[in-house]
Amino acid sequence: MEVKSLIEIENLALKKLKIYKQSIIRYILRAMLASMFIGFGVIVAFKTGNYFYMEHSPLTYPMAAITFGSAIILIAYGGGDLFTGNTFYYTYAALRSRMAWLDVIKLWIFSYAGNILGAVSFAFLIWSTGLFAESSVNQYLLDVVEKKMHVPTDELFFRAILCNWLVCLAFFIPTTLKGDGPKLFTMMLFVFCFFISGYEHSIANMCTFAIALVLNHPGTISWDGVIHNLVPVTIGNLIGGAVFMAGMYYYVNKPFISEYEEEEK
Repeated sequence: MEVKSLIEIENLALKKLKIYKQSIIRYILRAMLASMFIGFGVIVAFKTGNYFYMEHSPLTYPMAAITFGSAIILIAYGGGDLFTGNTFYYTYAALRSRMAWLDVIKLWIFSYAGNILGAVSFAFLIWSTGLFAESSVNQYLLDVVEKKMHVPTDELFFRAILCNWLVCLAFFIPTTLKGDGPKLFTMMLFVFCFFISGYEHSIANMCTFAIALVLNHPGTISWDGVIHNLVPVTIGNLIGGAVFMAGMYYYVNKPFISEYEEEEK
């Protein structure tokens, strides 16, 4: 099953490449959708968590982690193109010589750019709703963002590696399962694990930061803080997906993939 799932990942990468070559605009719009879907998850997580946060409840983080799982379901079933998952898909296809490395880099850049545009667009939509206008509603969101912007760089980097390793597994493991029920449960479980562990996801952070910046926020939340967080987190996410997922799975399954392809001929 694992070998077939890797072939499926490879085919998914080639499908995304085809979309990119047909229309860069469509590809960027798909990337925007992905970060907007994450934005929905961010809103649900922080609105839910805030009820517990204001009561100083130990259930604050677990409840936010559970509800954030809605984001991965939207991406998996609603479509979209997420940079963090692409670090796995495209690298694996390139290692298998099915994609050119130059195309891999271009696709990473365009998916990341689209994710940024989606995050910014979604933040302004949320600002327009007034849902976070009151300090009693946005306190949990702002406090989390402030902490993320002041974590040491090396810690952000390693948290990001672990994060995308786990998130890529959240997309990969369900491909070995049958039925939507087990797939949905597995995805939400893995996302819960990454969230509750305190790992760092560049696109989720991007969406959260964008929302915080359009709100009435303290001076401790700044563009400098955004850069301080996103640079090491993005690099860490890239390593988590490209090395610990694509590189590792390519190496350990290379003989089995070859056997599978020989049998299919």
